[in-house]
Amino acid sequence: MTIHHQVVGDGPAVLLVHAGIADSRMWARQVADLRVDHQVITADLRGYGETPLAPDAQYSDADDLLELLDVLRVERAAVAAASYGANVVLQAATRQPNRFSRLVLLAPPVDGVEPTEDIRAFWAEENRLLEAGDVDGATALNVETWLGPEADDEARVLLLAMQRHAFEIQLAAGDVESEEYPIDPAVITAPVKLFSGAHDLQFFTVGAVALAKALPNVEHVELPWAGHLPTLERPDEGVALIRNALT
Repeated sequence: MTIHHQVVGDGPAVLLVHAGIADSRMWARQVADLRVDHQVITADLRGYGETPLAPDAQYSDADDLLELLDVLRVERAAVAAASYGANVVLQAATRQPNRFSRLVLLAPPVDGVEPTEDIRAFWAEENRLLEAGDVDGATALNVETWLGPEADDEARVLLLAMQRHAFEIQLAAGDVESEEYPIDPAVITAPVKLFSGAHDLQFFTVGAVALAKALPNVEHVELPWAGHLPTLERPDEGVALIRNALT
């Protein structure tokens, strides 16, 4: 199996997929809650957490997730995913929609949405810092950008560690080829609970509205207190948010 993963608990299968600025540690509280009555699967995508990224690698994160379900002999699972991880899940659900019984998506980047000024400014500053070799500065920029006003010091320390570690792996690997498949919302007929945060970048709030219009079976909720990572910003509320959305 290519990607590092953990399986705990017994019951209906739930797959948790991390954001592109984090790793599976972001789901620790959800795992502790859901393992009581679910089989909980967490994974680190390539270049995150405990999963290495080989130089010159050619791969697909969506295929890696589908392969993980195959290896674990999970025919059908509910899934909760954040940010880039939610986009990967949409890719996987487009390719094999029958594998997912329910999708809980937190602030996914949405294909076809024109980048807004705020996301362009973020990308430019992150690139400037990384090209200058200032990995600490790029890490701090990500923490400040992606955590909303409700986040506490514990959340900031955790995100700092996850993002710094991801940068170390990815910068060491250099250029890789990660294939991203087209997303077709029309074929994703499983129920979808879509969350966005009022304090997130406009790119994601606009994208959530567009995605909600395209999915055939969706409930969209904008959280007035949240930024990009609501389960880290209000961790206790995040536990209830994910459990309630999965039922």
